[in-house]
Amino acid sequence: MTTNADAARTQPPKPRRRAPAGAAVLREDVTEAIQAAVFEELAAVGYARMSIEGIARRAGVGKTAVYRRWRSKLHLVLDLVSAVAVQGLPAPDTGSLEGDLRLLYEVTSRALRHPVAGQIIPDLQAEAARNPEIAEAMQKALREGQQGVASGIVAAAAARGEVREGIDADLALDIISGPLYWRSVVVRAPKPPKGYLPSLARATAAALKAL
Repeated sequence: MTTNADAARTQPPKPRRRAPAGAAVLREDVTEAIQAAVFEELAAVGYARMSIEGIARRAGVGKTAVYRRWRSKLHLVLDLVSAVAVQGLPAPDTGSLEGDLRLLYEVTSRALRHPVAGQIIPDLQAEAARNPEIAEAMQKALREGQQGVASGIVAAAAARGEVREGIDADLALDIISGPLYWRSVVVRAPKPPKGYLPSLARATAAALKAL
């Protein structure tokens, strides 16, 4: 008599399911480790001296893991910088134009003072002068990231009657974003003194109301 165990032993082994090919097999934790390593490597050695080998070593992975995701360090950096534009900044919603601007400046100021950002942004700006692809990605990241938030602040202020409808969006963006980026990124001044950000928010609100 054939038992269930005997029948099981006579059955052919089931074929092993193959792992899907391509992007489906890329582990998310490895990708995140590589992305973090890129920012750290940029801050430590700059774009010109950065290498796939250094990124892989810092991430604790092999070079193949990096090349499976990006074919060069240029494409890796372009991809990460462009992602900044998609993520953007949180849109303030304090109920007033001056309050929204003050919160935006506080968040942006902290981000720009971060040691990694303080090293990466000036370095990539210098590299952008020599590389049109990096220049385009930097413009997209810095402009579109701020533009989405700035336009939201202006639209909310218009809905409350604090500014007129239809003000020049590009001019509004320059007024909102220009001063803090000039101080933090171009001049690279230290932490703003007490009262600077509230004063900047008050002056910016007045300028927007005058448009």
